[in-house]
Amino acid sequence: MTAQQKTRCKFIVRLSEEERERLNMLIQTGKHRTRQLLKARVLLKADASDAGAGWNDSQIAVALDTSIDTVSRTRRTLVEEGLDAALTRRHSPASARKRIFDGAAEARLIALACSPPPKGRARWTLQLLESAVVELNIVDRASDNTISRTLKKHA
Repeated sequence: MTAQQKTRCKFIVRLSEEERERLNMLIQTGKHRTRQLLKARVLLKADASDAGAGWNDSQIAVALDTSIDTVSRTRRTLVEEGLDAALTRRHSPASARKRIFDGAAEARLIALACSPPPKGRARWTLQLLESAVVELNIVDRASDNTISRTLKKHA
């Protein structure tokens, strides 16, 4: 057994009868997210109790067509945080970008787009709106693509 395999077996999964039943019901109903079903299958295969399969990470990864890291993370989460945490996806607040246009800025952008265009222009272009929202201090910066997506939401 290599050093890497030893570290992968650090978190031993031992499911109770209730947990095993819950995971089996989750898989059988089939009305759950794919990632949640995968994690349930991983936990059932990794279960080292008497009723479980007790597979190692590489066997599970091959059988379920996933990565060894996914299997080891699922094991670790179950052992450290419990079954609910292992089945649910955590959203990191740092992963999402901050919105450039909040509700008030969106309203001002829409009002600007609906207003008469500048002199000498037949209509507002995305580039004109881009420079206008910065000049009017609606936002600090915005691309024409951002403006397009924002206006498209309200078309």
